[in-house]
Amino acid sequence: MLSQVWSSATHGVEALPVEIETNVASGMRGLSVVGLPRAAVRESFDRVRAALENNSIPVEWGRITINLAPADVPKESAAFDLPMAVGWVAASTDLVGESVLDQYWLTGELALDGTVRPVNGVLPMAMKAREEGCEGVLVPAENAPEAAVVEGLTVYPVETITQAFDILEEPTGTSAPSPHTTDLDAIYERAGQYSRDLSDVRGQENVKRALEVAAAGGHNALMVGPPGSGKTMLARRVPTILPPLSSDEALETTKIHSVSGELQSEHGLLATRPFRAPHHTISDAGLCGGGTHPSPGEISLAHNGVLFLDELPEFQRRVLEVLRQPMEEGQITISRAQSTVTYPARFMLIASMNPCPCGHLNDPKRECVCTPSQVQRYLGKISGPLMDRIDLHVEVAPVDFEEMSAKRGGESSATVRERVVAARSRQEERFAEAETTHCNAQMGAQGVQVHCDLDEAGTNLLRTASDRLGLSARGYTRILKVARTVADLEGAERVRPEHVSEAIQYRSLDRDWWNG
Repeated sequence: MLSQVWSSATHGVEALPVEIETNVASGMRGLSVVGLPRAAVRESFDRVRAALENNSIPVEWGRITINLAPADVPKESAAFDLPMAVGWVAASTDLVGESVLDQYWLTGELALDGTVRPVNGVLPMAMKAREEGCEGVLVPAENAPEAAVVEGLTVYPVETITQAFDILEEPTGTSAPSPHTTDLDAIYERAGQYSRDLSDVRGQENVKRALEVAAAGGHNALMVGPPGSGKTMLARRVPTILPPLSSDEALETTKIHSVSGELQSEHGLLATRPFRAPHHTISDAGLCGGGTHPSPGEISLAHNGVLFLDELPEFQRRVLEVLRQPMEEGQITISRAQSTVTYPARFMLIASMNPCPCGHLNDPKRECVCTPSQVQRYLGKISGPLMDRIDLHVEVAPVDFEEMSAKRGGESSATVRERVVAARSRQEERFAEAETTHCNAQMGAQGVQVHCDLDEAGTNLLRTASDRLGLSARGYTRILKVARTVADLEGAERVRPEHVSEAIQYRSLDRDWWNG
């Protein structure tokens, strides 16, 4: 007898439909699983057999052939356990009808006692199932919240293999669990509540202004200052002033976290912009993604959010250089012998560092003990081309006692976020016809030419700065983009000299310290 059951495999952050065909023929007992199964899939049959036996679910033995189609796509997840079990039973008995199997997709790893364990990549599967016209999905109970964020799809949470058969025999029966539903409005409402606030930071008004500009235009920023000046504290509050995630951005971000196994099951949907802060010992594969079977790295997990690199010169230079291409293109392509995958990686980079190895260069209260050669060697760990891709360079000074003891910390995140959202709205209108451009930082050369036109005074000011700082073509373009953002925060239609002047001050570290 033959049965067909539907599931999916992930390729990058997308799901591909997989048909599990099970044929049970008479003859000597035997098993073959075909369709490029990896080790986890080849081991599935032993888990499936034990789960069925321990739950007294009858099956027919013989020559069993399981085909995972399409045959040219590698299958490497234990998520095929549940659909393989259902397919074997359907091919052996009339417990499950073919008409029912055509309506539902299944996924889940089986324990030997029949418990259904959670798996990765359930959200992409649910989205693909809806796209293919499927009525519903059967997923592990812990994965049900993320699948339920897909509207127009019935999601059944499955805790045991017997529950799966109860649903397939009679989806509306009393023994079947109720479909899982998710209140998206409540999720977005909770996402707007932050435990941190920009007003927690005392002083540092110039740095707060720079971070507001960075958030308004989606620009990368580097903070340079001595230890204890508040760099990390400021960086962790950047997500609180960014615009809320749109529904499309939330789904796209959640898919990445679902595939990588980083999604917390009780959330279902990642409705808050991610903030990733990897340690400086991270490898290039950990940062950008990779491995024998490629998986998303930190830059993809920070997609639509903030990637914070603390103590920037402590990262391996080879690791930092890998950032250059995704910072420009908003995605990272990982090539292996058997496959090539592309992960989205449009993040906002916030980095921080000390001005020297001891951390006290230019500190008015503490003396620096580093030699000029030590300082240059320390700063030389960051290449000029990478610095060119960081739009704003901000010096963070130590906070004095009066500022630290002040009862008020300045504007709240909500107040700053209102201005940022207004500036982003202007940019969305400006780039309404551009599919890949949503903010000023993403403008291409043509967009800069059209939207960052300067008058004579602004042109002369930028020419003088370019000569003094020795700006590269990329640095010149970034000043124009930042100036456009400053103008948007002010609500100005055209970039004026004062906007250019503020943008220039955020590039003042270019050639004072770096010689690339």
